Amino acid sequence: MARLNDMYKAEVAPALMKKYSYKSVMQIPKLDKIVVNVGAGDAKDNTKVIDSVINDLTIITGQKAVPTYAKKSVANFKLRQGMKIGAKVTLRGEKMYEFMDRLFNFALPRVRDFKGINPNAFDGRGNYSLGLKEQLIFPEIEYDKVEKIRGMDICFVTTANTDDEARELLTLMGAPFAK
Repeated sequence: MARLNDMYKAEVAPALMKKYSYKSVMQIPKLDKIVVNVGAGDAKDNTKVIDSVINDLTIITGQKAVPTYAKKSVANFKLRQGMKIGAKVTLRGEKMYEFMDRLFNFALPRVRDFKGINPNAFDGRGNYSLGLKEQLIFPEIEYDKVEKIRGMDICFVTTANTDDEARELLTLMGAPFAK
């Protein structure tokens, strides 16, 4: 699925170069990586939960997920430092573009009453974060095999310096921002 990568080189980069009048092609913002994160708070009671989360993330992204660990102990949450509390995947290269294509064209349109993603969820440095309420919107996940519906955070890390440049980059790459 080199479609998005080719589209970036042929259409997106020249459009950004023209709009922002960059002096060098190295100034053109590009997508650096996509980080998909799932937090599983109930994993402290049942260690099998993390295996299920890792399996779901691996199926969705096409890359093996790694567990995330608690940095501090919190007595109120019965949480110890070093416990597995989630999983994450960092996508780069072709897998990143393939995942982005599937997210924008197949998964997000399956969300009920979908009107577009929030155009204001940028962090001030050109990175965009998106939260999903359930993993069932991905066609790879079989409904019968899901133990519990879990949400996930998806962070698009770009080389853009401003939110405006990053918004334009993602829009040109097919991000369905709400009007």
